[in-house]
This record gives sequence, structure tokens and C-alpha cells, in this order.
Amino acid sequence: MDGNGRWAQARGEPRIVGHEAGAESVRAITRECARLGVGELTLYAFSNENWKRPQEEVDLLMGLLRRYLIDERPEIMDNDIRFRVIGRTASMPEPVLEEMRQTISMSADNPGMVLRLALSYGGRQEIIDAAARLVELAKEDPARAAALAASEDGFRSQLYEPGMRDPDLLIRTAGEQRISNFLLWQISYSEIHVTSVMWPEFREAQLHAAFADYQGRERRFGGLIEGVGGERTDRTGDR
Repeated sequence: MDGNGRWAQARGEPRIVGHEAGAESVRAITRECARLGVGELTLYAFSNENWKRPQEEVDLLMGLLRRYLIDERPEIMDNDIRFRVIGRTASMPEPVLEEMRQTISMSADNPGMVLRLALSYGGRQEIIDAAARLVELAKEDPARAAALAASEDGFRSQLYEPGMRDPDLLIRTAGEQRISNFLLWQISYSEIHVTSVMWPEFREAQLHAAFADYQGRERRFGGLIEGVGGERTDRTGDR
């Protein structure tokens, strides 16, 4: 969700004002995705690298996150959303963890969209942590660890949330055209939509534009389109 700080600075405001405006976009996009029937929405809210920011900004972000977890509970429940978190969350302040656990628990049985926040998250770190879990398992059950490590499904079982579906679409705001260490395992076949709109101004219209862009894509997963070059499409990779 890029562009919060730049959006604020362009208006002569502190960066935290941009983060607060970005929280409004989170609310709007979450509500619209739930209304449209999106199955899962994962928001990269705070990366492992974000801990390197000035302590004052980190503290303000943690306070904003805690307030979000409390304030958004009615919205989450009204829209039947299941709230989830992935990342190295143990490094986060206990007051944030307490509200996080409560929001996860109260929404666990909701039948609607999964809203997942990536917090203290990094894609490389997720893969490293999965490998570390297999190393620990190998000490107790070498055969099972080897079997898990030998297949994609087995390795996936050691990721932060094994049941997470691979994203169909990755949206980058503020013109960013890199992956930025986000869901490196899961987005192997995701379509990417880049918009110059900064996150505080990314609302329903921009979301619909991203979906329209996605609908125009031809997803092959390594196969061929039937009839192109006289060959039949191999759709075995489709999901």
C-alpha cells in the first residue's frame, strides 16, 4: 500500500497523516472487496524492513494499527469477514498483539472474505522460516521432513498460512513496479497491476479499474492458447 508518506509530504503534512488517510482506503477497499465477493484480500501493512524507520514513526504506526484493530471490528463483523495475520508477529508490541488476537478470535467463524494483514512480514523470511521448521522436523522425523521438502504442497504446509490461496492479482500503488519481498512463494503466477495513484487516494474506482485490467489478461500458466499456432492449450497448470 505505497504512497502514504509521499502523499502527506506533497501536502506539507507529517507522514503519519498519510498513514491515517491510508487507513481510510483500507476500510473502503475491504468493504468493496467483500461486497464484490472477493475470496481473500491480503494487505502488506508493515514489512520486516519497516522496523528500520525512525522510532517515532514506528511507534505512531503501531498505535494506528492498534486503533484500527479495535475500530474496525464492527465493520469486520457486519461484513462477515474473517481476519487473519501473517508474519513474524512475535516482534510486535504486546498491546497490538492483544488486539490482534481478539479480532482474529471474534471473526474466526465468519463465512465471508478473508482479510489478511501482512505484519512484520517478508517473503524471503517466510521461506527461510519454512525451511527452518523442516530442519527442526528432520531432527524428530527425517523421513517425513524429506517427504515434505520434496514437493510444493509439502513445502507449502510449512508456510505461515498453508491454506492461503495463491493471489490472482497483485496491485501496486504509487507507480511502484517491483515485488518488494511480498508473498514470493504465493505470487509466482499472479497478474500484476500497477497504478500511479497513491494509496490514500486508491478507492473503489481504482479497484474496479484494476479488476477490469485483470479480466483482460490471458492466463496460461505455461500452456498454450487453443488454436494459436495450430496447437492445443495445455491447461494443466490452471487454478
